[in-house]
Formats: sequence, structure tokens, C-alpha cells
Amino acid sequence: MTERELISKKDLLELTGISYGQLYRWKRKNLIPEEWFIRKSTFTGQETFFPKESILARIDKIVNMKDDLSLDELADVFSPNLSEVALGRAELEKRNIVTKETLDFYIEQQGASAVYDFENIICMYALDKLLQTGEMTLEEGKGLIQTMAEHYPKLQGKTAELIFFRKMGMSGFVIAASPGEVYFEPRVRVVARISIGQCAEELKIKLS
Repeated sequence: MTERELISKKDLLELTGISYGQLYRWKRKNLIPEEWFIRKSTFTGQETFFPKESILARIDKIVNMKDDLSLDELADVFSPNLSEVALGRAELEKRNIVTKETLDFYIEQQGASAVYDFENIICMYALDKLLQTGEMTLEEGKGLIQTMAEHYPKLQGKTAELIFFRKMGMSGFVIAASPGEVYFEPRVRVVARISIGQCAEELKIKLS
């Protein structure tokens, strides 16, 4: 993660208008993951930084939802523990979780099932996001499905992101625990980065 992708605690508080006390209260309530608090050495000593895009999106959600939900209810929304979720095809279509085209493609690759667990559903959701933007072809989508199927179970609730890249006409995917630094060889172009945790949050809201 580059310096441009991080934001200092001082800048975060100034930008969002929240207080130091609010920030750490939300941390204690598990609304903001512990691993997002990154300690780095600076010329003034140790300072705390955050993954900029993730923390700003999370604070925006907390601020917009806290009037309707308690902090404990918000913690449940942001919890990555969705292991008990299981939906059939009809329910996925009814709730408009992903498009019919994405669902058909996923089933074509992975086979039909009476119900799909959260591991399947979050893969479909990430697949749908990239297909809908036009950044990824169906052929490239096969790689996404294979990568998620092989590595998502290893995350066990950790914050991570899915990185889609290309080099010389070839594409690939990486799942990186975040916040963290990922370095690519020369001439690799990162096409898209998707926060798996954010996908889980969006899905939980859709499924609630």
C-alpha cells in the first residue's frame, strides 16, 4: 500500500469531523477493524495511519446509519461472520443479489446447487461487480472464480482485497490481506481492486 493510499489519523479526524473519542469507541465496538490502525515511523515519531478508501467509506456508513441502528447493531452489520447464510437460485434472483447473466455464468463454471453458501455468494458478487463495469471479460471471470474458490476460505474473517491485473494481454488475480503492501513486476497494470470486506458488508445489508 503506497503512502497515497494511506491517511493519517490527524487528517482523518479533520476530514471527517469526528472526534478522537468517537474513532476509538467505534474501534472498541468492532466497527473499525483493528488491522486498519497502522503504526508507522515518521520524522515526528510513531503515528497512526489508515487505508484511506476503506476508512472513509466505513466512517461514512457509520455516520449515515448510526441514527437508525445502535452501535451493537452496526457491529453486526459490519461483521464478516456470515457462515450461516445459504440461498437458492430463486432467492438470489428475487433479492437481486447479482444479475441473471452472472448467476448463469457462475453456475456454468461451478455447477448448479440447491443452495449457495456465503463463500459462493460473495464470489458471485465480486464477479458481478467487475462484469458490470466492463473491466473484465467472461473468460477472465473464470480466473476470479478459481482464485476465490481456492483462497477465500483461508481468510477466516481477515480483511482482504481482490486485485485484478493485466500484463501484455494476460490477466490475473491476487487476494491480499489488507492493509498490506503488494508489489508487482514492471509493466503490470492493476485494473481493479475490490475490498472483500466491503462486499461482505454490502451483501449483509442486502440479505438482512
